Amino acid sequence: MYKYLEILNNILNDGKWKSNRTGIKTLSISGAMFEHNMQEGFPLLTTKKMGLKNISAELEFFIKGKTSKKWLQDRNCHIWDEWANPIVVEKRVQEIEKLENRKLTREEILKIQFEEDDLGPVYGAIWRDWNQDGMIDQLKIAIDKLKTNPFDRRIIVSAWNPNFMYMQALPPCHYGFQLLSDGEYVDLLWNQRSVDTFLGLPYNIASYAMLLLLIAKETNLKPNKLIGFLADVHIYENHIEQVNTQIKRKPYPLPKVIIPDDKWKGIFEWEYTDFILENYQSHSRLTGEVAV
Repeated sequence: MYKYLEILNNILNDGKWKSNRTGIKTLSISGAMFEHNMQEGFPLLTTKKMGLKNISAELEFFIKGKTSKKWLQDRNCHIWDEWANPIVVEKRVQEIEKLENRKLTREEILKIQFEEDDLGPVYGAIWRDWNQDGMIDQLKIAIDKLKTNPFDRRIIVSAWNPNFMYMQALPPCHYGFQLLSDGEYVDLLWNQRSVDTFLGLPYNIASYAMLLLLIAKETNLKPNKLIGFLADVHIYENHIEQVNTQIKRKPYPLPKVIIPDDKWKGIFEWEYTDFILENYQSHSRLTGEVAV
């Protein structure tokens, strides 16, 4: 995972300070590319300890088109705790403000957002139901195309649907991916508009790597290249110390992930515990606050 550390170094050396909606400044660069050969191991970061079950729970959530925060929390996954469907939150805020005849503070609004279960049609909800009418299942179409015509250059799944963005807890950061195959191997290439490089990117890398493994198994192909095209690539100001610690650490050899045949019922029935992580060795955890 030296490529990940290279991206961190590029931000530290060439980044410019920028303001953003969160109120926490970022050191940012425009444009980077992450590339990994899956034959070299599973790209789970080793320069800080990471939990793959948490990442896999979110991926199952996406694959199954879920929108309930509680579904994730029931699996001890708290990635989405701070977000919620803005339409539902705004309605609740208006109701309370009218009842109490006052404006709610930012902290009170964030508390309502934290407690609301509905995330709106985020990521997988659009992957599985583009128009939210049960007619277009992009992920299924992509997998069927890969099975019947692996050389197709139009196998694309998009999470970026402006028709529903006003309802989404967060407009998609990783907004689309493409599958390319030579008939034996399959590559996954994803696009990302905004990249929290310390907290978010390691999750994105591992999540799309797991998705590539699942798609490869579903289509009887071999997983090959995992490539991310990254736009606004940044480190939040309150993560700089952790990043400086991380880049001093030497990566360990990458682990291996196995999707057991005896538990395999197909990608759409896969569950987040249906994998085996082998030989994962890492440095200690590094934590940081999520910018909301």
